[in-house]
Amino acid sequence: MKFEIKVRRLSGVMMLSLLFLNIHMTIAQSAGKGFLKGKVEDSQTGAALSFSSIRIFKSADKTLATGNISAENGEFSIETPYGSFYAEIEYMGYKTLKTPVFVISKEASVHQLGSLKLESSANALDEVVVQAEKSSMELSLDKRIFNVGKDLANAGGSASDILMNIPSVSVDPDGGIKLRGSDNVRILIDGKPSGLVSFKGGGGLQQLQASMIERVEIITNPSARYEAEGMAGIINIVLKKERKEGFNGSVEIITGHPVNYGGAANLNYRHRKVNFFINYSLAYRIQPGIGSIYQEVYNNDTTSILKQNNDGTVEGFNTNIRGGLDYFFSEKSILTASYLYRRSKATRETHIRYEDYLFNLQNFKGTTFRRQDEKETEPNSEYVLSYKRTFDRKGQEFNAEVRFLDNWETSDQLFTQRFESAAGVPDPSKSILQNSLNDEFEKQLLFQVDYVQPIGKEGKFETGLRSSFRDMVNDYVVNNKNSEGQWVPIPGLVNYFIYDENIHAAYGILGNKTNKISYQAGVRAEWTDVKTTLRTTNEVNPRNYFNLFPSAHVSYELPKQNAIQLSYSRRVRRPFYNDLSPFFTFSDSRNFAGGNPDLNPEFSDVFEIGHIKYFEKGSLGSSVYYRDTKGKIERIRTVDEAGNSRTLPQNLNGEKAFGTEFSSQYSPFKWWKLDLNFNFFQAQIDGSNISELYKRQTYSWFVRQTSRFILPKNLDVQLRGNYEAPQKTAQGKRLALYYFDLSASKDILKGKGTLNLNVMDIFNTRVFRSINEGDNFYTEGRSQYRRRQVNLTLNYRINETKSASKAKKLTVEQ
Repeated sequence: MKFEIKVRRLSGVMMLSLLFLNIHMTIAQSAGKGFLKGKVEDSQTGAALSFSSIRIFKSADKTLATGNISAENGEFSIETPYGSFYAEIEYMGYKTLKTPVFVISKEASVHQLGSLKLESSANALDEVVVQAEKSSMELSLDKRIFNVGKDLANAGGSASDILMNIPSVSVDPDGGIKLRGSDNVRILIDGKPSGLVSFKGGGGLQQLQASMIERVEIITNPSARYEAEGMAGIINIVLKKERKEGFNGSVEIITGHPVNYGGAANLNYRHRKVNFFINYSLAYRIQPGIGSIYQEVYNNDTTSILKQNNDGTVEGFNTNIRGGLDYFFSEKSILTASYLYRRSKATRETHIRYEDYLFNLQNFKGTTFRRQDEKETEPNSEYVLSYKRTFDRKGQEFNAEVRFLDNWETSDQLFTQRFESAAGVPDPSKSILQNSLNDEFEKQLLFQVDYVQPIGKEGKFETGLRSSFRDMVNDYVVNNKNSEGQWVPIPGLVNYFIYDENIHAAYGILGNKTNKISYQAGVRAEWTDVKTTLRTTNEVNPRNYFNLFPSAHVSYELPKQNAIQLSYSRRVRRPFYNDLSPFFTFSDSRNFAGGNPDLNPEFSDVFEIGHIKYFEKGSLGSSVYYRDTKGKIERIRTVDEAGNSRTLPQNLNGEKAFGTEFSSQYSPFKWWKLDLNFNFFQAQIDGSNISELYKRQTYSWFVRQTSRFILPKNLDVQLRGNYEAPQKTAQGKRLALYYFDLSASKDILKGKGTLNLNVMDIFNTRVFRSINEGDNFYTEGRSQYRRRQVNLTLNYRINETKSASKAKKLTVEQ
C-alpha cells in the first residue's frame, strides 16, 4: 500500500528541529516507546524512494501496530511502542520488502534498519496484469493513482474506456473529458503535452489502446511545478516502459462485439548500459451509434417542431508504435530517446432523418433525409530526447527534455440530402449534394529544464523553465454542386485559419518540514502570445498576456497513518484550437458547432482540504474543495427562425463551485475487495452577461462502486456500478446516467497467460440525455455513441509468470 504526499520543505529550522526531536525521543522513551529508523532506496540506482509506505506489525498476532511514510530523501523515523515486530516496506512498481523480526525495548529504544534496497517488480509489464496483490486505486493526499491492468474492465478497450472507469471522471459522447463535473481539465501523456491529445482533445484518446497504458494519475490541485492549464486538475496518462535486465514483455490479442479486433506487444531488453523498449498496438473497430433531438422553435405566434433521428457507424483502423532506448552513462546519468507514431484511418457513415411539424405533432409538413460519408486520416509523430542526472547528495536532481510534435489530419466528406412531402412524394428541387474538404496541421516544439536542490536536512528548492512553440493550420472549404455539375464554394464556409501560440514559463518552489508539518510555497510565471489569422478574409486577432500562478501546500502527519493537507493554486484555461477555429461542422444541416475567435481565457482560484487514513484492511480518503472561476467558458446554443442551431463557446461571468469527495478501499475478506467513490458538488453559474436565463444554481453527485472477488482456481470476477445524478447547466440540464460493467479473469498456460472477458454497459443504459432552453427554443437531446461492448482478451507474458508474483504478494498479505 502506497502513501505518497507531495510536499516540499523550507530551510532554516534545522537546529530547532533537532532539539525538538531529542526532547520528543526522551519523552517517548519514558512512555514505553522507541523509534524505528531506516532509509528506502532503489536497489539498482541507489536513488531515494520518497514517500514509501512503512507498516509495522506485531510479530505475535500479525496485527498492525503503527506506520508512516518515508521523507523525500527516503529516510524515516517512526515512533514505536516496546515489543517484538516486523515491518513491510512498499512502493509502487517495486517488490514489497518484509524485514526480519526485531525488538524495541527500554534497553534498545532505537532500532536501525539501515539502507533498505527495494527491487523493481520482476516485470513492470507484469505489474499491469497482476490483480491479486493490490487494488486498482492507490490514494495519497495530492493525487490518486489508477493501475490500468489491475482493473479487469479495461482489457481490450481504449484510453477513453479507461477514463470512464475512473472515479470523478466522465466522458461525453464526443470523447470530451470532465473531472469533478468540469471539462476544464488538462490531459498529459507521461507528464507532457502529446500529439495523442491534439486536434480532437480528449476525443483523440479513443485511438489509444489500453494495453499501452501503465497507470493514470489524477492531480486535483497541482503545484507550480505543473503548467497552469486545467482548472479542475490534471489527468496524467503514463505509458508502459521497463528497465529490467534481460528480455521481457507481453503480447495481447483482442476480439469483441461490436467489432473490436486488435493486438499489442510490449517488449523490453536491457543489457548493461543500454535499455531498449517498444510498444506496438493495432485495432480495428466498428462503432455503431444512435441519437435523437426533439426541438420546438417559437417565432411570434408560430411554433415549429423538429423530430430528428441519427443512426451511424464509424469504422476505424488505428496503429500505435512507441519505441526508444535509455543509455546509462552511469546509474546517475541517463539519456533517453523515444519516438511515437500513431496513424488513425476512419470511415464514417451517418444517416439523419428530419421530420418537420407546425404547431403540433398532428400537422406533419415533410421529411428531409441527409447522409454523411467521410474518410479521415490522422497520422501523428512525436520525438523526445531527455536527460536525467542525479547527484551524490540525495534529492539533488537535474532533468532536461526536448519534444517535437508533428501532427496532421485530412478529412473528405460527402453530403447527400433529399426531401419528401408529408404524402411521401419526393421533391427533386430540394435535393442537395455537397462536399467538405478539411486539412489540419500542427507542429509543436517544447523545451523544459527542471532542477531540485536540497537545502539543509529537510528543505528543498525547485526551479524550472519551459518554452512551447505551437503552430496550427486549418484549410477548410464546403462546396455545393450546382445544376451544371460544378462544385462551388458556399459563401462564409471557405477560409484558411492559422493559429500561432508561444508560451514561456518559469517557476520556483521552496519547501521544508518542521516536526510533523510539511509545507511548500511556489509561484509560476507564464507569458502567453497567441495570434489567430483568417487568411482569406484577412482577420487577425493577437492576444498577449502575462500571469502569475501561486500555489501553496501544507501537510500535517497525524498518528496511526493519518494525514491531512491544505492546498491552494491559481489555474487557467486558455481557449483551445477548436475553441477558436470559426469553422462549423457541416455533417448535420440543422445543428452546427464551431469555435469563437474572440474567446478569452478563464481563471480559477482553487482551494482544497484533503484527509487520508490507512488502516489494516484498506484506506479512506476525503476532501473538500472550492473553485472560483472568472470568465467561465461554456458552449451556448442559439436557434434562428428557421430552426437551425449554432453552438459555440462563450465567456460567462463566472462560476463558484463547492464540493466534497470520498474514496475508499476495503477488503472485508482476502477474497473480496471493495472500491467506493462518492462526489457531491454545488455550483452557482452566472451567465447573465449573455442572458438572465443563464444564471443557475445546481447540485449534483456521482457514485461508483467496484467489487472484486478473488475465487479459487485463479479466477477473478469484478462488478462495477456507476450513477451520475442530474446536473443543471447554463442553458438547461443533463439528465441522470447509470450503467453497470462485469468482468472476469482467469490465469492459463501455467500462469504465463491471462484470459479476460468483460462486458461494458451490461444493460445498454449508458445514454446521454440533455435539455437546453433559450429565449425562443426548447431542445431535448438523446445520444448513445458507445453501445454495450463485449471484449475477450488474451494476455501472454514473456519471461514472467503471473502466479509467481501473486504468490509472493499473497504471502506478505497473509
